[in-house]
Amino acid sequence: MADIRGRYPIVAKVNQSPPLKFPGTVDDSWLKDKVIVITGGASGFGEGFVRRWASRGAIIIFGDINVARGIKLAKQVREATKNKNIHFLHCDVTSWPSQVELFKEAIKLSPHGGIDAVVANAGIADTKLELENPQNLDADAPPPPNLDCLNVDLIGVIYTTHLAIFYLPRNPGSSPASPLASPAPMLRDRHLLLIGSAASFSPIPSQALYGASKHAVMGLYRCLRSSIFVHGIRTNLLCPYFVGTPLLTTQARAILAGAAIGTIEDVVEAGSRFMADPKIVGRAACIGPKLRVEEDDNGEYVLTQKYEVAPKAIWEIYADDFEDTDVFQRRLVGVLNRALEFRGWIGWGSDMMGAVGHGLKGLWRGS
Repeated sequence: MADIRGRYPIVAKVNQSPPLKFPGTVDDSWLKDKVIVITGGASGFGEGFVRRWASRGAIIIFGDINVARGIKLAKQVREATKNKNIHFLHCDVTSWPSQVELFKEAIKLSPHGGIDAVVANAGIADTKLELENPQNLDADAPPPPNLDCLNVDLIGVIYTTHLAIFYLPRNPGSSPASPLASPAPMLRDRHLLLIGSAASFSPIPSQALYGASKHAVMGLYRCLRSSIFVHGIRTNLLCPYFVGTPLLTTQARAILAGAAIGTIEDVVEAGSRFMADPKIVGRAACIGPKLRVEEDDNGEYVLTQKYEVAPKAIWEIYADDFEDTDVFQRRLVGVLNRALEFRGWIGWGSDMMGAVGHGLKGLWRGS
């Protein structure tokens, strides 16, 4: 850790934690009494998170547009876990007032008056498929394409993120997130967990709107992890591959027939790894089907039938953005790392003096 932070100063500046090792054991007992807000919590990954974390003693406030399913799930989980602190609230993530109400109610329901973690989970696939199939646009007043997918998967996530950045630093008893933190004495957290997709970095035929939304979530994550530390918040990202949830359309299931898909259990396992370890800061994982793989002499993964090789479903992605990426970015980021290392505190002081001087000039001109 010290070596990485020394060789790559940007890593230290943004408080990024070391690369993860998967598979790994998850001790999620630390989740007891943590207050977690989840959007889209009534089915799919959200339901998996609710069930797992409630069983560990977390206080769960989850929202969903499906009221009947949400009420039923909350009742089932309370009975199964004997955890009475499981609360469902109607929430339409595309509505700003609806999300504001979810967070305000969460504060009221929180035993300590704060929120430890937020999971921006709500998402849908584009079932209308109008973007790539325009019809009758030569009419006098052609309608715009249906953007429900974009509104849920991107605008909804931005709303959730905006609210999380406001409430998480105000969590009573919490401390700024740090990869050097020791979980044992920490009672509170400040964690934003974003849910992307394999579509965040790979194309999915016919799902242009979904792919555009999930690419944007990836962009949101990569920007936030380089700046959100100023609020003392840690942010991480899950990118599930094709997984058997309600989001997987009939068309997608037909295309994937005969191919391996991921499981909700592995997504929940990866989410629990991030959620239960406050030292994990600025990391992303892709979750796919379990595979037995080895690295060849060129560092490429190859499938193997060796049973002594443990199957792997969780893979870290975008692990080296602040160290090495593609050729252009590697050169640019490398130069920035070297420049930051070379200039040190003297360079920082000089830049700060210049910034203050610029501000004073602006004030003087405006007076």
